[in-house]
Amino acid sequence: MNHPNVPTHIPGLTHLGSQGTQYPTDYDPAVLETFENRHPDLDYMVKFNCPEFTSLCPITGQPDFAAIYINYIPETLMVESKSLKLYLFSFRNHGGFHEDCMNVILKDLRTLMKPRFIEVQGKFTPRGGISIDPYTCWGEPGTKYEAMAAHRLQNHDLFFENVDNR
Repeated sequence: MNHPNVPTHIPGLTHLGSQGTQYPTDYDPAVLETFENRHPDLDYMVKFNCPEFTSLCPITGQPDFAAIYINYIPETLMVESKSLKLYLFSFRNHGGFHEDCMNVILKDLRTLMKPRFIEVQGKFTPRGGISIDPYTCWGEPGTKYEAMAAHRLQNHDLFFENVDNR
């Protein structure tokens, strides 16, 4: 049943509802799509948990697996979730170090949406007996969100986690 205040089709969104989804074979930020934030007067956090992220080591070509966490406070635009899924899938054959991938994701989403605040974290499974968990964030300069980003970065992972599931 359609809600009377929610459109059944949003102009500019080509992936959502498409039955002929084409998965990118390499890194492709062009698959990302946005829609209008219906509550730009409010500060609220949108969180994406992406537990099946895969990229390739740029040196060995071996696959790296991670859970990716993306949180953002929207301004006027929001990322459409199916396009985000396709975008993250586009890293599957992309050679990039863990830290690079997280910063590229943040920069691409920041360029796309121009959010008030955004943070991206990767929790990579171990290879060679070590796991890497890069974290990056950004807040709109000159605003409370810039201070929020600085605070989040300074206080990120203050306590060691109990790693018993990797």
